[in-house]
Amino acid sequence: MRNKKSATKKSEIIKPSLLPPYLNAILSALLPGLGQVFAREVKRGLILFMSFITSAGLLIWRFAVIGRRYDGWRLKVEKAFYLQPITLIISILIALYYVWIIVDAYLVSKARSKNMRHKNAAALLFFSLLLFFVLGWQIGQIDLISLFTQADEAVPTLSRVIWPWKAAITYPEEFAVTKFEIQAPCDAALPLPENAPVEGEPYLSVTPGCGSPAEIDGTPGTTFTLIGTGFEPGKETTIWWRDPINNEFRQRQEGDYVIFEPDEDGNFEVVITMPYRLLPPVAGEGSKIWELQARQLTSVGGGEFSEELKLTIEKMIETIIIGMMATFFGIIFALPLSFLAAKNLMSANFVTRALYYVVRAFLNIVRSIEPLIWAIIAVIVVGLGPFAGIIALTVHSMAALAKLYSEAIENIDSGPIEAIHATGANWLQTVAFAVVPQIIPPFVSFTVYRWDINIRMSTVIGFVGGGGIGFLLSQWIRLLDYRSAGMAVWFIALTVMILDYLSAEIRERFV
Repeated sequence: MRNKKSATKKSEIIKPSLLPPYLNAILSALLPGLGQVFAREVKRGLILFMSFITSAGLLIWRFAVIGRRYDGWRLKVEKAFYLQPITLIISILIALYYVWIIVDAYLVSKARSKNMRHKNAAALLFFSLLLFFVLGWQIGQIDLISLFTQADEAVPTLSRVIWPWKAAITYPEEFAVTKFEIQAPCDAALPLPENAPVEGEPYLSVTPGCGSPAEIDGTPGTTFTLIGTGFEPGKETTIWWRDPINNEFRQRQEGDYVIFEPDEDGNFEVVITMPYRLLPPVAGEGSKIWELQARQLTSVGGGEFSEELKLTIEKMIETIIIGMMATFFGIIFALPLSFLAAKNLMSANFVTRALYYVVRAFLNIVRSIEPLIWAIIAVIVVGLGPFAGIIALTVHSMAALAKLYSEAIENIDSGPIEAIHATGANWLQTVAFAVVPQIIPPFVSFTVYRWDINIRMSTVIGFVGGGGIGFLLSQWIRLLDYRSAGMAVWFIALTVMILDYLSAEIRERFV
């Protein structure tokens, strides 16, 4: 049998080219791939045409992007070659590809005239892939030098993400706070606040007793001399401010926090400049009272779970619930749609066939829109929170599960269906007794798989306000709090591992 097929293949008659080789080469020079079409290699010609047009179009687009600030295409191309020399390499490769297509048209036509096929398709395919790889390298702005030379700068950040547990435990701290009230700005019509010392307690005196904060234009604030007495010797002391609307913030001097230690007698002298502080209109007009504080750590309590850890656990539970509820509602909506989208059940007449195509089109449209897009739409409708995430994942799960369920129904054995039909059963009876018993195992498998997807996707839709741990993760990343973000990543990974184990157990029992 194999020898017979080989003989048939060898004796296959290859039709000659419609035009001479040199004319086909000219046609491919005018329109890449056209010569191959006239050489009766239509598929080859179309592939070459599409690959050449696509690569040339991408190159022109890169010229426009790189030289967007310049007028005239000549100047754009020159600047592209200068700013990104790889565009010159791409241009040379495209030119070589163009010449190769012309030569290929000639060789293909010549081979056909000898009842042969030209066999350089693999080389052309490799060259086109190389061309698109170089284009992708340039468009993707891949820079391996920066990757390896700057990798060490990411080590501190990655270390916080990889081992974030220092942020999981906090130790409550108690401070001894010594205060001094300052009038800002100075107002001669108003008396300065009284800051009388108390015997046996630390005392902070500030000169002058009034001043002005720094201005947004860079004008420095009033310079104060702080003299402290009666503080605990050798213990770290920090300077804080409390503004008129009771917001507290630490004193910075030349970009660093002001930190010092009193001498052996508990005294110190520090010079600071009043920092800039923008007060809202609610603070009112005129002179106000600011509070200058000197703080010393007095005691450290026992370790306790941090608020970040508690929030992570809370939002991780919320994430699991979002995925679970979305899967539950997705199953409810997908089940009836899956039977309507099964071709073998909906081919009885024109009406059922039309309904089949409508349902399939609906599922394809809904499924083609990613859950992130549905989450953005849901947030607009119901606002931020887990409900928006549940809606987004439910809609996408409904379409995805209905498609998978319908394909499982289409692959069932038709024998039981024909047997039930022969007894005179209606459509509902056929589904109940011939279809359902066969589809339970694949349905369980698809459902567990979708549940796993929904848990993972619920961590992502939080980035657009869909609730769950993703919302916290996005906030911590924006605030550069990588330890807290690392805890969230760890909990996501652990949850996915546990769910993977549970889904495997469920499949083993029911599938």
